[in-house]
Amino acid sequence: MCGIAGTYRWPDGKAVTDRLTDVLAHRGPDGAGRYSHPAGDGEVHLGHRRLAIIDLSDTGAQPMAKDGLVLTYNGELYNAPELRAELEGAGVRFRGTSDTEVLLEAWRRWGTDCLPRLRGMFALGVFDERTGELVLARDQLGIKPLFLLRRGEGLVFASELKALAAVTGGSLDVDHAALVASLLYYWVPDSRCAFREAEKLPPGSWLRCRPDGRVERGRFWNLRDVAAEGRQRALDGDLPDLAAVIEESTRRHLLSDVPVATFLSGGLDSSYLTALAARGRPGISAYTIGFRAEDARFEAMPDDLRYARQVAERFGVDLHEIEIAPDVLDLLPRMTYHLDEPIGDPAAINTFLICSAAREAGVKVMLSGMGADELFAGYRKHLANLIALRYQRVPGPLRRGAAAVVDRLPVATSRRGYRSVRFAKRFLSFADLPEETAFRRSYTMYDRGDLLGLIDPGLAGTVDDVLTEHADVYEDNDLDDFVNRMCLADARMFLPGLNLAYTDRSSMAASTEVRVPYVDVEVVRAAFAVPGARKIAGRQGKAVLKEAATSVLPREIVYRPKGLFSAPLRAWMSRDLSPLVREVVEDGLLVRSGFLRRDALRRMVAEDAAGQRDFSKHLWHVLTLEYWYRGATSGSGQDSPATA
Repeated sequence: MCGIAGTYRWPDGKAVTDRLTDVLAHRGPDGAGRYSHPAGDGEVHLGHRRLAIIDLSDTGAQPMAKDGLVLTYNGELYNAPELRAELEGAGVRFRGTSDTEVLLEAWRRWGTDCLPRLRGMFALGVFDERTGELVLARDQLGIKPLFLLRRGEGLVFASELKALAAVTGGSLDVDHAALVASLLYYWVPDSRCAFREAEKLPPGSWLRCRPDGRVERGRFWNLRDVAAEGRQRALDGDLPDLAAVIEESTRRHLLSDVPVATFLSGGLDSSYLTALAARGRPGISAYTIGFRAEDARFEAMPDDLRYARQVAERFGVDLHEIEIAPDVLDLLPRMTYHLDEPIGDPAAINTFLICSAAREAGVKVMLSGMGADELFAGYRKHLANLIALRYQRVPGPLRRGAAAVVDRLPVATSRRGYRSVRFAKRFLSFADLPEETAFRRSYTMYDRGDLLGLIDPGLAGTVDDVLTEHADVYEDNDLDDFVNRMCLADARMFLPGLNLAYTDRSSMAASTEVRVPYVDVEVVRAAFAVPGARKIAGRQGKAVLKEAATSVLPREIVYRPKGLFSAPLRAWMSRDLSPLVREVVEDGLLVRSGFLRRDALRRMVAEDAAGQRDFSKHLWHVLTLEYWYRGATSGSGQDSPATA
């Protein structure tokens, strides 16, 4: 796990690569490396920041050059032992024990054909001294990020967007379409980038730069095809042994030469992984969070700590409890800087604080339960959209009457919030809509009218483009299973665009690697071979995963109410951040620039304060967007969190 960067036929490439690599120092405090070589009528320069996990010696250092091939690589290969054995059988001699060298030799033998054989998370750049070609590639599911920027025949790439912004001296223009998308979703989809010139290499793809200026692109893995194959497996009755697949993935994800710990919320996903990990590493450490009592009470948050303690005691886990009572005024600009793009999920703060505590205790690697909800239909939105199909059969007058009653109910008083009322209002906002529109509205921030009322009226066409893009992705499938259509959309958009993005950036800000055993190619293949009726059974989400987990976990953990890996936003917004909200609404840069409309923001603040609507998440994202925009337009290239 590291930070990678480089330039190809780029003016002043060596100095630019040095700057890129320096900006990524937090991703790899254990070492730095540089490499340079002619490439056509220019040069290639590769940089690397190392977080040493496997083979801590110098034989694992990067960029790794060997017999004419050079690799800078960020990630972990969990099938490296098998690939190594195969390559040794073909006569390859290895200098060290790192997965980096395995990847380099796999590339030498198979080229881009090695990519679908890799099981892990990765972003890489590999240069061939003989041909002068540079190839970039990104893992199948988008776990690891890779940003790039092309100008003429030159290219610059890095693990983080802030590095590209820094070396271009603030010359990158903000893409307002990406900001519109971020308002809709509270994150920027993986298909878009917050700066116009820059882009994200798509998951499961590669890009080849040739010294004559030609650029080729290719895909080596497509989630749409995997879902279609899974559907056929289900039709053929070839149902996977899910418990065995997840246990094997967890075992592989423990591969490390340094201590490994887990996130443990006390919910199903993290508890299952922790229990499996404890089999392989008895006495493994786990980290869990709690909140200030007054914040948790105001937010009506469940008591997850008692479940985490129960799991830890049962499986001999060394549990570390962290109370989340952050100085959010200080953390907001720091997190905005580290998240690279406007991401409005406060769970990023939880991840950063947990990883920081683990790192202080000497832990470099954490296992997370990320991905299980997307793949096995564990979010409330999945069940809610199924219920909406039945709700639509209720006579219209009854539906309108129920909506009128719910609309009058408050979501909070001055002393506490009402989660059930918030959920009911949310459900009624999409329950009557067609499938794709309802699914989008069940997890996005605004409907079309509200979004148009919030932003510059001149961006109406951009709003329609963003909505069309969602519809195109959602409908691009061959599935006849509603639940799996939702899971596929989540795995293509929600997972890489939000959850994997904030997990990578928040954890690496603390110089910590987070591994995601559910987001594994074999687990994904198994997930889409499970019919939707086994994912949501009755009112039970993740039913098939719960069945698998009962062989390891007590039923009171498996079938407990769903927990939250979130933050007490309403408490923060009404107390800690209230003055900042007023400042941004009245005199923020986005308001003064005309991108956001002051009158619409004022109405949101007033309705939220009155307890009639819950706009805490919306306003939190406005704050993150404002801070990101200030840094992006300051001309400094977002140099450091201290100045963000």
